[in-house]
Amino acid sequence: MSKKSTHVVSNSKDGGWDIKQSGAQRSSGHFDTKQEAVNRAREISQNQKTELVIHNKDGKIGPKDSHGNDPFPPKG
Repeated sequence: MSKKSTHVVSNSKDGGWDIKQSGAQRSSGHFDTKQEAVNRAREISQNQKTELVIHNKDGKIGPKDSHGNDPFPPKG
C-alpha cells in the first residue's frame, strides 16, 4: 500500500501554486502565493494524516512535514 501525501507544487501554466494529492489528476486548490498554498495544504495534511511535501518553484522537493504515521518518529 502506497503512502498518501499532500503536495504543494508550482503551476507553470496558470501561475501561482497548487495543492495535489498523491495519485490525483486534479488540483485540490489553487493559490496566488506559495504561503497560502502551504497553509491550506498543512490543514488538509493534518486532517487526512498524510505527509506534506512542499516543492520549490523548480519542482525539486523542499521541506516535508509528517502528519500521519511517521516511519521515523523523533527519539526522545
